[in-house]
Amino acid sequence: MAAFIYVMVMTHITIVCVTLFLHRSQAHRSIEFNSIVNHFMRFWLWFTTGMITKQWVAVHRKHHRFTDESNDPHSPRIYGIQKVIFGGAFLYAQSAKDKNMIAQYGVGTPNDWIENRLYTPYSWLGVTLLLIIDLLLFSWWGLLIWGIQMIWIPFWAAGVINGIGHYWGYRNGETNDSSKNILPLGFVIGGEELHNNHHMNPASAKLSRRWFELDIGWVYTVILSKLSLAKINRTHAV
Repeated sequence: MAAFIYVMVMTHITIVCVTLFLHRSQAHRSIEFNSIVNHFMRFWLWFTTGMITKQWVAVHRKHHRFTDESNDPHSPRIYGIQKVIFGGAFLYAQSAKDKNMIAQYGVGTPNDWIENRLYTPYSWLGVTLLLIIDLLLFSWWGLLIWGIQMIWIPFWAAGVINGIGHYWGYRNGETNDSSKNILPLGFVIGGEELHNNHHMNPASAKLSRRWFELDIGWVYTVILSKLSLAKINRTHAV
């Protein structure tokens, strides 16, 4: 039970950091966070995923620029639903190798000492430290726990959101793409399940649009805003 709670808490924090920091704040500039909160999320993503902020932001911005077109890095309409669900992480990695694309679409992401001297060149170090901690806490079971943590974001974000989110679900509005809302309960993936809502207005910090839709990322944003730890720049009117 302790291991299950540990995995659920750790992966949920990771999902929250992806949707709030990488997606809403860095890629779309819809939220600004207090410097301490901002850096905690940067550190957490380095520690639990090894993802590089500039790469993630660039790939996502290119996705919005060419959604469901031939230049989309991960559209199931182009690559097929199975390839995106089960190989979305590989499509992301392939796109992230394009240095010109990263330079073009990754503008405005962190460019300080710790990013250039630690987080980017030693992106593997954080997840290695996580593996050591998992092993110390749970012995050899820690290896399985670490494996779950490593596939959590690639499966849910790169696979489910980029795949199913453009293949199956319901729509609240028309867009020039095939984006869908997977579930009205945007909790499992931090609110990202409300994918059609996001494509209707990518600059909005709030992803829910109807009374029965829950965007847990927005709930956390409002709490942080009330605590003066976040500034909401843009949101849609409902």
